Amino acid sequence: MHSEIKLLVLAGGFGTRLSSVLNDVPKALAIVGFVPFLYLQIVQWKNQGIKNFVFLLHHRADLIIHFLLQERKVGILNDCVVDWVVEPAPMGTGGAVAYAVKKLQIMGNFLVTNADTWLGTGIAQVIQAKSPVLAVVQLTDVDRYGLVRFDTQFSVTSFEEKSQGNHLGWINAGLCQLNAKSFESWDNQPFSLENKTLPDLVHDGHLKAVLLETEFIDIGVPDDYFRFCRWIAADRKDRLCS
Repeated sequence: MHSEIKLLVLAGGFGTRLSSVLNDVPKALAIVGFVPFLYLQIVQWKNQGIKNFVFLLHHRADLIIHFLLQERKVGILNDCVVDWVVEPAPMGTGGAVAYAVKKLQIMGNFLVTNADTWLGTGIAQVIQAKSPVLAVVQLTDVDRYGLVRFDTQFSVTSFEEKSQGNHLGWINAGLCQLNAKSFESWDNQPFSLENKTLPDLVHDGHLKAVLLETEFIDIGVPDDYFRFCRWIAADRKDRLCS
């Protein structure tokens, strides 16, 4: 069990690419079958031993807070430690984490994941690795995501931007273990984990990759959201990859 470590869940985005099918509902609450996507996510995280959650919110935070309160009272979160922070303005992924670390006085190592990214497994591997680490998955078409490069010792060497042409590669799986010290010098300005924190760790030679072989999908675009819905409706019988 990994009930002591906090899982910080990035759930404050506007979901612009998915807005056409969500009717102003945040991505985390997109309905899959008869339940919100976040419900399935929490079940998945709990099945991997997580019972200490911090949800990082902004867009339609009221709806997510209502969901969390209901689930904490009589649902799947009733045996968990649950907290949340609402950004006063959009802070970016890095700013959201830094804001939570400062506001909740988080210390030591913690996990960060995306509310809209499904991973079948990976939490145990990421926790067991020495922080800071980034989970990566291999896709046959990395164009939408960009590449993560690493050496034979699994030290991340670079991130490559999205490019044209289908090709195989490893991508950021949306799950990492970081330490609060990385956010001590935050200047209260918005910034990105992907564009600042992780590249800074690479520059210093500190970031390792944890290679996962598991289901992965980012429901941030309609095609993938509907594909995930079909996968759940089919009782998860086929391998799911983006």
